Amino acid sequence: MPPNAPTVLAIEDEAQIRRFLRATLGSEGYTLLEAETGEQALTEAASYPPDLILLDLGLPDMDGLEVIRRLRQWTSVPVIIISARGQEQDKVAALDAGADDYLTKPFGVAELMARIRVALRHANRTEDESAVFESGDLKVDLARRLVFVGGQEVHLTPIEFKLLALLAKHAGKVLTHRQVLKEVWGPNYADDSHYLRVFVHQLRHKIEADPAQPKHLITEAGVGYRLRAQT
Repeated sequence: MPPNAPTVLAIEDEAQIRRFLRATLGSEGYTLLEAETGEQALTEAASYPPDLILLDLGLPDMDGLEVIRRLRQWTSVPVIIISARGQEQDKVAALDAGADDYLTKPFGVAELMARIRVALRHANRTEDESAVFESGDLKVDLARRLVFVGGQEVHLTPIEFKLLALLAKHAGKVLTHRQVLKEVWGPNYADDSHYLRVFVHQLRHKIEADPAQPKHLITEAGVGYRLRAQT
């Protein structure tokens, strides 16, 4: 059972999905709040601030993207999209709007719970704890700008470290190509995905045991990249 019973707000108009979430999250010790419309969800989130939000994009009164944009005006609460929209452009639009993760319906209980744990841990991480990222044999010391794989120091170029550090700070979260390019190279390079592909390729050859089958730096096809975090 998760400590301190985190509160999850499920914004979903399908009663069957809400029942599934109620049973699943309840059995894991979470407190569940429910909303069927965007307006109801925004009111609920302001009145009873949740620790995490599960959001369906297809709501009866407004698009889920508008809900994200309005939430991001005043809160950084983790938002995981749960939607039947599985197209790449839908995922990119949601993530660029401020969502933290995206699950396409139907999804399994184990995957949902893993994504929730990662999102909550990332949100609750203190500055001291976030100074060092560790997952499997990968260790990134953000304060000292050092990277280790299997206990051995790995030398990265300044851009490679900036890229890895960005992903480490948002470990478990999908970052779109545009988000990464703007953060690492600047707004003028937001559409130059060639830079990103080249540096991801170089970085994988330094931190992955098998760059062709990466276990740390994961590609979300057509969307972006995710640095895997231990769950």
